[in-house]
Amino acid sequence: MSPITQPTAFTVGVALDGAGQHPAAWREPDAQPEALFTAGYWTELLRTADAAGLDYATLDDSLSLPHPAADEAATPRADRVGGRLDALLTASWVAPRTTGIGLIPTVTTTHTEPFHVATALQTLDHVSEGRGGWQLRISGDAASADAFGRRPAPAVDLGEVAAGRPDPALDELLSEAGDVAEVARRLWASWDADAIIRDDASGRFLDRDRVHHINFAGERFSVAGPSIVPRSPQGQLPITVLSHSPRVHELAAEAADVVFVTPESPSARAGASRELTIAEVIARVRAAERRVGRAGSAREPLRIVVDLVVALDTASEAAADRLARLDAAAGETFESDARIVTGGVAQLADEIERLRDAGVDGVRLRPLTLPGDLREITATLLPLLRARGIASAVGAPRSLRERFGLDPAPQRLREHATPENQEHAA
Repeated sequence: MSPITQPTAFTVGVALDGAGQHPAAWREPDAQPEALFTAGYWTELLRTADAAGLDYATLDDSLSLPHPAADEAATPRADRVGGRLDALLTASWVAPRTTGIGLIPTVTTTHTEPFHVATALQTLDHVSEGRGGWQLRISGDAASADAFGRRPAPAVDLGEVAAGRPDPALDELLSEAGDVAEVARRLWASWDADAIIRDDASGRFLDRDRVHHINFAGERFSVAGPSIVPRSPQGQLPITVLSHSPRVHELAAEAADVVFVTPESPSARAGASRELTIAEVIARVRAAERRVGRAGSAREPLRIVVDLVVALDTASEAAADRLARLDAAAGETFESDARIVTGGVAQLADEIERLRDAGVDGVRLRPLTLPGDLREITATLLPLLRARGIASAVGAPRSLRERFGLDPAPQRLREHATPENQEHAA
């Protein structure tokens, strides 16, 4: 039986990180720098986003402290927010305290154990009742490698990467990330949907024939499985990747369901996507799908979501003036890999409508400051987007897969078995 294809909805999500995207955001009058590392701060932000009906929130994370420019050996800057709470643990804490919003923590595939990553994400899906996702990220910097001490950092040539040219060290990190994603997907599928039977008469809690070893063997690690966590509500959590270059587009096409992209950004931080139009970025993503064999296969197309840094006007201050004030406080002009949009909600709504009409599947808004810009997004922007028929209506809780318009995951391992694990699905 062919899967029932979900209608592809246009999603509106938000990216949450510290006090906001601007490095001086923690100095805003309504910022809460004393609360950044408290459960209450994150619960308040995510409940605000949840009550407004945002489709999902991503929580940023990394394995090293921020450093000035590219000098990783220098002492972390004293005028920047230093440190983060673990994104996955934070999402798991907030999950039972929200009802509808998707929760997508950043979890790296470098230096971490694939089995632990997979089972922790499954647990998030259980405690959120089907609202969990994963932003997959690699960590190629020396500070992250030194923090773990297991292996040296790869010698990634940032100039080659920014130009979109092949780099062997980056290819190794991305290939490893693809293996981790494959292991996670197999582990998530290692329990059939009906594996737990709870049959008091026979004394069997589960049917062991419906729990499968995955026996993954790769160049870097091997994982026998099965998962220690029973099948979660979604079966397969949506995997997301932020991509600026053709090679990372390929990783997304191989391993992910959703790709975040950064068209029309003038900053060098956008890498190979710098100054590309939305049409050019879409074309590059679809070309990557063809190169890896995703296009024309039974797999669904990648959902393409555009990232925008947003600063919205308030009743007391124009967003452009606030940005200039924050730049002065930081002592430098703020740049981002994503395009920065400042102005009123009508202007931002026009931009989002233009992107939708260009063929993308959603936007992820990165508030310049928190909680200020999140408050404007939820209170004024979302109602306007709904009035224009762009944002989905607030309704009954849905799984994150449903929000992205993804097909339901197979109920049994054999429905998507590979040659390596086919014998375990029989």
